[in-house]
Amino acid sequence: MTDPLAPGATIGILGGGQLGRMLSVAASRLGFQCHIFDPGAQPPAGHVAARVTTAPYDDLAALTAFGHSVDVITYEFENIPTAALDVLEALRPIRPNRRALAVSQDRMTEKDFLTSLGLTTAPYDRVTDRASLDAAIARIGTPAILKTTRLGYDGKGQARIAAPKDAPTAWAAMNGAEAVLEGFIDFSHEVSVIAARGVDGSVACYDPGENVHRDGILHSTTIPARLSAAQRTDAVLIAARILTALEYVGVMGVELFVTPRGLIVNEIAPRVHNSGHWTQAGCAVDQFEQHIRAIAGWPLGDGSRYADVVMENLIGEDVARVPALAQQRNTQIHLYGKTDAKPGRKMGHVNRVSRGLT
Repeated sequence: MTDPLAPGATIGILGGGQLGRMLSVAASRLGFQCHIFDPGAQPPAGHVAARVTTAPYDDLAALTAFGHSVDVITYEFENIPTAALDVLEALRPIRPNRRALAVSQDRMTEKDFLTSLGLTTAPYDRVTDRASLDAAIARIGTPAILKTTRLGYDGKGQARIAAPKDAPTAWAAMNGAEAVLEGFIDFSHEVSVIAARGVDGSVACYDPGENVHRDGILHSTTIPARLSAAQRTDAVLIAARILTALEYVGVMGVELFVTPRGLIVNEIAPRVHNSGHWTQAGCAVDQFEQHIRAIAGWPLGDGSRYADVVMENLIGEDVARVPALAQQRNTQIHLYGKTDAKPGRKMGHVNRVSRGLT
């Protein structure tokens, strides 16, 4: 085990969106500085970080300088080019590790990994062309959903197949990209567990939250989720099993479907997660500080919840509601510093806090 980082050290973050922004704020509370690497000009994280490098991920000179300027490297999104990681890994530790990225970057690889652990996922099959899509539909049935194996988030890179006749349109939507067909699951609701693992192998999990999506984008997360005590325990144990198998360091989001047959793993995200924003209002140590603690080699914080919380995303023009939200009691507002309220764009979120636990 390496020595923990001392306050004053610099944490490098690949990606400058809202997750990088909130990681930077959490790091500053612990006395760390953050250096953001992002191709875009004036990223949201740049408003609060100590330093920003604006360069593409194939700029080897910029990557090398960035690596030499930091003490540890983390990331706020999964789809980092392999060549960039090759450069950086030779310079500084990357946490979470590259195996976690490799698993999560490819939906087929992710599902194979999960099933290898004995966990249950939706039925799935690889799709590389129309013929393999037809074969997958014949095996899995419909309704189903076709997803690109790589990239795609918030409903992007996906096409629903209600019946076999929808196959041509769904395959066309993939634009020739390799895909995975997933059978639909009869589930009552979706929950997610935000879990962390430290350098020393210790694991800490937050209470599962119940998620509601609209148009493929997370709308709200409610704490506590509708789960029995046994389901809550199972959810936490599933998350811990995944983190341990990956020798993971940092925070991960694990999405689960609640079904009469038990919990089914939907997907994993090797980073702080939108459905964990409620921890900012419900816990002494939120998911962002927990991630910084983990990658810095510090002891994990206590993730115990002291209040019920409903987190709601502010998407697109929802940001116009902020003046009214600011007048509501027990409402915590987080804005991401984005000026252009495009449809489907996450502009911020609010945490509505209840006074006591349930």
